[in-house]
Amino acid sequence: MKNKILIIAILFALFLSNTTFAQEQENKAAEWVTSLNLNDSAKELRLQTIIATHLKTVRDWNNDHPGTMVPAGINPATGQKLSDLDRQIIAQSAMPKTVHDNLMTGLRKELTEEQVELILDKYTIGKVQFTMPVYKAIVPNMTLQEEETILNYLKQAREQAVDYKSMKQISAIFEIYKTKSEQYLNSNGRNWRQMYKTFTDDLKAKKEAEKTAK
Repeated sequence: MKNKILIIAILFALFLSNTTFAQEQENKAAEWVTSLNLNDSAKELRLQTIIATHLKTVRDWNNDHPGTMVPAGINPATGQKLSDLDRQIIAQSAMPKTVHDNLMTGLRKELTEEQVELILDKYTIGKVQFTMPVYKAIVPNMTLQEEETILNYLKQAREQAVDYKSMKQISAIFEIYKTKSEQYLNSNGRNWRQMYKTFTDDLKAKKEAEKTAK
């Protein structure tokens, strides 16, 4: 009898947990769509369904496919042991491509490209907006071609990152494309390591000057 009661209690707790998660995703989707000020209730409802469905699918896949499912081997590109985060990302990246395609097709059917980007920014807490100015600050006299190339890499990162659950995973996806950006700069006559060192040295000097001024 006690075991039966315990099982019922566990099942009820799981039900409440799933209900809470579903409500959180619906609330998040509603908040993001509302921020677009579409003034079209039917369109807003369709978009909320598209986004909430995607959020739930990403969450469920992440929960059902933990990183421990991936053997603790090495990264063939670096020879280093896979980290726990690496294994989580590998497991998550195996999610069917249709999940991503359904989201993007649904968004682009209802929204302009600019509005689609605003939704993707919500998924990734505006990483494109605050990363691009940092590159401009680090790279002196950035050319239009350099800016366009790096911005394109960051937008690729943003779209790929929406299929990951945690901010650690999302940040790791951005790191892939930040590395691509830095390799691009190096291959076109820039020295990323030196530019970054100069930038950080200048920041330290400014902080020391501010301390001295006080």
